[in-house]
This record gives sequence, C-alpha cells and structure tokens, in this order.
Amino acid sequence: MSDVKYKILLVEDDLNFGDVLRSYLEMNGYEVHLAVDGVAGWEHFKKNDYDLCVLDVMMPRKDGFTLAQEIRQRNCETPIIFLTAKTLKEDVLHGFKIGADDYIVKPFNSEELLLRIQAVLKRTRKAPDPRDEQKEFIIGKYHFNYPLRLLTYTDALPGEENQWKLSPKESELLRMFCKYINDVMPRSEALIKIWREDNYFTARSMDVFITKLRKYLSKDPAIEIVNIHGNGFRLLVRDMAQ
Repeated sequence: MSDVKYKILLVEDDLNFGDVLRSYLEMNGYEVHLAVDGVAGWEHFKKNDYDLCVLDVMMPRKDGFTLAQEIRQRNCETPIIFLTAKTLKEDVLHGFKIGADDYIVKPFNSEELLLRIQAVLKRTRKAPDPRDEQKEFIIGKYHFNYPLRLLTYTDALPGEENQWKLSPKESELLRMFCKYINDVMPRSEALIKIWREDNYFTARSMDVFITKLRKYLSKDPAIEIVNIHGNGFRLLVRDMAQ
C-alpha cells in the first residue's frame, strides 16, 4: 500500500465479525468506521468522506441494498462492495444494477476482502486534484490563507480594517470558490461537501454565508460573487477573466 490512508465505511450487523474485519483492515493501514446497521451506516456516510464502502446486504432497520441506493443518490463515485450470504443470481445482479463495484459471498476470509478492496481502489482511484493541495490564494487585492482562515485586503489605507478571521464554514466555502474562480461552483457540490446535506435549509444557510463573503470582498470592485440561477455561484475576478 501507499502512504495514503484510505477511509472505509464498514456496515455489518454481526458485531463480532465486524470487529474482526475492522481490526484486520486497520492492521493493513486503512481507517475504518464500523456501523451495525443501514441506518447507522447512512448517518456515518452523511458526516464523512469515504474512499470505499463495504456493506452487508442482510441487516435490520435498513438493508444494504437500500443503503447503497441512498449512497448512490448522494454520491455516484464512492466504490461499494457488498457482503452477502445470498448466492442467487438475481440478488447478485440487483447489487450490480444498484451500483456495486464488487460482491463477496460469505463465508470468505479477511485476506480475500483485503485483496478485493485493493483492486477496487486501484481501479477507481482518481488522480489527485492539485487544487486540493493549494493552501494560499490571491483573489484580486485579497490574500487568503486557508489553513489559518485569514483573509487579508492588501491595498488597505492606514488605519483601515484589512484582515478577517473566517469561521470554518466561511473558510471552506471561500476555498471552494477559489477552486472554481471565474467558473461556476455547483451549489449541490458545495452543500454536500461542506454542509453534508443538499436541502432547503442548508441552501438557505449557504446563502447567508455567501452574503458574508460578499461583504468581506466588497473592498475590491473587481470582485463579485454572481448567482447563476438553477446552477450555483461564480466568484468573478474581472481582471483575471479571460
């Protein structure tokens, strides 16, 4: 394995079996979150970014197929591996139709699961986006230090307020705007990544934060956050636009 520590959501209602799998995967360098049913698994998924999900099919409260459908509605890219005692062809096909990347029939040994996880991650892993590594940004006459959450106006007059400590969500939102600078930032992507939910209430919350960012950036007339109706927002820096 590489030095990258992948995060896995493991949803298994047999707690003893789940503990064994979690310990084995952690021993092999993965970060594993264990949930004991589909309801708990969905709560985990909404609150974290996972590189892969391993879902038992037969579970109380919410089965693995239903959980997978919810995951796919929210995220069509995170790989899913099903664990099941079912061997019927119809069940296997149903799993793949939902969006499974692999299917393991119980009983199996831990090494088999490990090898399948490695294969799925190798096949589905995306090249890292260099924009995700960037820590500091120039926005017109502003300098934004993302790790420190500091936004500085570099053309301030003596005695003029020129620096603001952003809240965590303000900082995350501005960083995402910077990744899409002069391009459209999809509203749904920002809501899912920052608020973990795309609904009416989180959308209204994001509107409040965008209003705050507009106020911070108002000292530079070349900067504007434009609402792209039905799609998202655009951080427009006119002297940078093509």
